[in-house]
Amino acid sequence: MPIPFELAVDPATLAILAAVAFLAGFIDAIAGGGGLLTIPALLTAGLPPHLVLGTNKLCATFGSATASFTFYRRKLFEPAKWRNALIATAIGAALGAVIAHWLPAAWLNQMLPVVVFGCGLYLLFGKTPDVQHSQDATIPRGRQWPQGLGLGFYDGVAGPGTGAFWTVSSLLLYPLDLVRASGVARSMNFVSNAMALAVFIIGGQVAWALGLSMGIALMAGAFLGARTAISGGAKFIRPVFILVVLALTARLVWQHWIG
Repeated sequence: MPIPFELAVDPATLAILAAVAFLAGFIDAIAGGGGLLTIPALLTAGLPPHLVLGTNKLCATFGSATASFTFYRRKLFEPAKWRNALIATAIGAALGAVIAHWLPAAWLNQMLPVVVFGCGLYLLFGKTPDVQHSQDATIPRGRQWPQGLGLGFYDGVAGPGTGAFWTVSSLLLYPLDLVRASGVARSMNFVSNAMALAVFIIGGQVAWALGLSMGIALMAGAFLGARTAISGGAKFIRPVFILVVLALTARLVWQHWIG
């Protein structure tokens, strides 16, 4: 009888993955993109790609749920204005996760390094517009369907950088400031994470011990990161984050494309 992967992981590897999750949660709360650390870490630890996606969804759901509730509690996200986006995101994420579940492992092995690398470059060079928000601003509902379906689908298939993509696209599509766009991003990210996680659980593609331990560590990192309000914090974290992502991506490319 095969041994479940989480039972075969030695304590040292588990501790390293939990530390990466803590760092990812901390960085995600400041600069976004924590999944760009957790997915490469799980891949380099030796998990099969389908199991990587499912386990990452489990730990990511912890962080996105905490952040989403925080924005909602502070009245920086109003679900009634985003009903179409919530539904569209759930549908897109479910479809994406189903497709990811049936993709050949070899394809995922070659696709994920490219996705991670592309998202890393995007976060390095991407610009976000500065828009002032009015409390009475009208949020167009028609735009929410293609945005939610597209980003939800992407999060279901792969996921790295989804929160950043939600923030930037919301700033471009709606009269929102950065704080409220972040609230939309975290809330939609929670919906897509939870929906995709349900699909991966049904498919048996979740390493529970790893996912839960990393999820708790990620929440702790996000808790600390959200309260790190020092001036220039993100400016310090961002270049370090990008360097780590590019280094991990280089290793994955060597493993699955060259080696």
